[in-house]
Amino acid sequence: MLSKEKDWATATATTTGTRPSPKEAFLLPMQETRPTLLPKPNSTFVTEFLFEGFSSFGWQHRLVFFVVFLTLYLLTLSGNMIIVTIIHLDRHLHTPMYFFLSMLSLSETCYTVAIIPRMLAGLLDPHQPIAIQGCATQLFFYLTFGINNCFLLTAMGYDRYVAICNPLRYSVIMGKTACFQLASGSLGIGLVMAIVQVTSVFGLPFCDAFVISHFFCDVRPLLKLACTDTTVNEIINFVVSVCVLVLPMGLIFISYVLIISTILKIASAEGRKKAFATCASHLTVVIIHYGCASIIYLKPKSQSSLGQDRLISVTYTVITPLLNPVVYSLRNKKVRHALCRAVGHKPPSP
Repeated sequence: MLSKEKDWATATATTTGTRPSPKEAFLLPMQETRPTLLPKPNSTFVTEFLFEGFSSFGWQHRLVFFVVFLTLYLLTLSGNMIIVTIIHLDRHLHTPMYFFLSMLSLSETCYTVAIIPRMLAGLLDPHQPIAIQGCATQLFFYLTFGINNCFLLTAMGYDRYVAICNPLRYSVIMGKTACFQLASGSLGIGLVMAIVQVTSVFGLPFCDAFVISHFFCDVRPLLKLACTDTTVNEIINFVVSVCVLVLPMGLIFISYVLIISTILKIASAEGRKKAFATCASHLTVVIIHYGCASIIYLKPKSQSSLGQDRLISVTYTVITPLLNPVVYSLRNKKVRHALCRAVGHKPPSP
């Protein structure tokens, strides 16, 4: 049945000279939808895209993926919302560290909402098109909150540096104004970088090829569909990636070098253990977050595999946001105690 549909779609495209509908074209071999560098005289400019997503899997496998990803998505939403609520209600957590944690939880929630609902819909029906405006909107919010997460993690690293290396001036340096400026600055950088990227990508013409080799609108898969030279756009993408990944990673690395050198000077083993414990949760999230993002966005184009990037993106967009509430609730004693108080139980004795 599938082969007949392919033959029919191919014949329709050949005899009529018109572009088949998204569902028909999706059945054509992928090489027939690859872009050329220059638009052909009779090219049709694309107004909507299709996600390749997980269409290569049978419906049974897609149904399993749907249940798994939906479960992780609901856990992520509920976990992050619980953290935000607990931090807001418990006065013991009204400190800069937990302020940034609540901002990160809110940002992670918005980030997943921009990606996962559409991915879940694609698992149930792989032939749902997305308008080019909808694709641009999804890319904008994905980049805004993804970049915001990067700089919030940097701000949290700076907070840990001040708390351990300059504890006597901590309350002065990390006052409410400074915390608000760091949080709003992170979001501002995310907005500016997202506008730059979206303007760069959607200023390109898209002709004939409209199947995105991904499960959401991302920069590299979209650039591969453009029917013009994308060298400048790829340079812009690389520069933005360096600014939002390498720069924050460098700042966090410097912070932790100074933190570790200060901790090692602490005389008591108990003091060193306590100082390391305050950084463990943040460092765990940082390693996983920047590790996945760097593999996707800093890898040379010659080594880029969209299939491999898609697999890593599942980790980056589905699993990593869940780590934030899991790591901070399981490893952080104050959050665990606040959860106990919230449900009416007495926190365990230290």
